[in-house]
Amino acid sequence: MDRMHSASLIEVEDLQKRIADETVVILDCRYDLADKESGAQAYAAGHIPGAHYASLHRDLSAPIHQFGGRHPMPNSAQFQQFARKLGINTDTPVVVYDDNRLGFAARAWFLFFFFGHTDIRVLNGGLRAWLDAGLTLESGEPEAAPKGNFSAKPKDNLLVHYETLKTSLGDAPWQLVDARDEDRFAGKHEPIDPIAGHIPSAINQPWREMTDEKGKVKSPAALQAIWDSHSDGRPILNYCGSGVTACVNYFAQQLAGRRDSLLYPGSWSDWCAHQRQSK
Repeated sequence: MDRMHSASLIEVEDLQKRIADETVVILDCRYDLADKESGAQAYAAGHIPGAHYASLHRDLSAPIHQFGGRHPMPNSAQFQQFARKLGINTDTPVVVYDDNRLGFAARAWFLFFFFGHTDIRVLNGGLRAWLDAGLTLESGEPEAAPKGNFSAKPKDNLLVHYETLKTSLGDAPWQLVDARDEDRFAGKHEPIDPIAGHIPSAINQPWREMTDEKGKVKSPAALQAIWDSHSDGRPILNYCGSGVTACVNYFAQQLAGRRDSLLYPGSWSDWCAHQRQSK
C-alpha cells in the first residue's frame, strides 16, 4: 500500500485504537439527497462512538444561489467556523465516514484537503465495516469540545469554474470526467437537474466503481488501472451533478498516485443554470 493510500484511509481496527486514546475527531456524513434529514435521524439513532454529525447541506455546503450548483462549496470562513466548533486544530486527526460508498464522506475529505488540513482520513468501508466487525454504536451527541484553532487556507488552484471551463472546451488542458451513472451521463435518465446529458468533451467514469459492493476502496493498483485507462497525459477535471460524488473520483485518483486532479465544484447543476440563462 503506497504512502498516500495508507495516509488517506483508516481501517476499523486503527479507528478503534484512536477512539480509545481519544486522539481523533470523527464525522458521520450520512445523507440522502431525497430526504435531507434522514442522515441526521440515522445519526441520532446510532453512530460510531464519539462521532459528530456533518450535514451535507448545513455543514459541507454553502447557501444556494443562482449559480454555483446545488451544493456550493463553503468559503474559508464558513468551513473554518465549522471545523473550530468541533474542536479541530490544524494537527487534529479527523476521520470521516458514511454508509454510501464514500458518496458523502469523500466530500468532507475533499473540503478538509482543499482547506489545508493535513491529517484527514476516510474510514474504509464506512459504517458497514464497523458493524461487520461486530462493533457497537452509541446514540446522543458527544460532549462539546473546546474551540479549535484550525485555519482554513484554500488551494484555489484545485478548482475550475464555469467561465474557465466554457472558454477552454475547444482546446482543453484537461480531460473532463463525469462521475454520474451511465444513464444520466447519456441523457437517458435525469431525476434531478433540468437538462439531461453531459458537458461536451466529457467521458464517463461512475463514482461507485471506486469501491466494491461492501463499500471498501479498491486496491491502489486497481484504481491506477482505472485512471490510467482514462489518461491522455492531461490532468483530470472531475464533475458530477453538484460537486459531491465527483469527490469520490478525486479521492480515488489521489489514492492511485495522481497529483494533478481538479474539480469543477458547481458541476452539471451549475452548467445547467448557465445554459438556461443563455437561452
